[in-house]
Amino acid sequence: MSDDFRGEYYQKVDNKARVSIPAAFRRVLDAGDPPSTEFPRTRIVMVYGGKTRQFVECYTVADADRLAARVRKLPMGSKERQVAERDLITRSLTAEIDESGRIVLPQKVRDKIGFDDGDETAFAGTLNRFQIWNRDTYDAVNGSLDDDDNDDLLGGMDVLSLLGDIDSGE
Repeated sequence: MSDDFRGEYYQKVDNKARVSIPAAFRRVLDAGDPPSTEFPRTRIVMVYGGKTRQFVECYTVADADRLAARVRKLPMGSKERQVAERDLITRSLTAEIDESGRIVLPQKVRDKIGFDDGDETAFAGTLNRFQIWNRDTYDAVNGSLDDDDNDDLLGGMDVLSLLGDIDSGE
């Protein structure tokens, strides 16, 4: 089993703002937050900070702890730490996944992604985290990444060439 979030999924949101987490993502979340007596249900950490972001980033509890450790390494009182604390720590929340594999999208999350009643979400895996978008915004932003203009930007190269000489581990 992979410990990465992979793929894209479209999920409807019910009238109580509940949305199902894709099953493949739930398995990764379960692995990153083993049940305990204190927290019998799997939790998810949702980061809604970042002024230009049009999505919410979601982490396992373990990966959110690693992110917090990286913020702690920034010099106390520095502008970088203040921004990181505000956008990655303060503007985040933890939610429990219910027995049906759903979460309630908190109002701050709905505001961040521009969610209105009747909208659909897009879940996009990005290895150690995943993003939740308003589907219309996701399709508009990511559809533009497929435009022919980007072929010029990348010089028509194969996407694997972006990885350069990075050791493939093979």
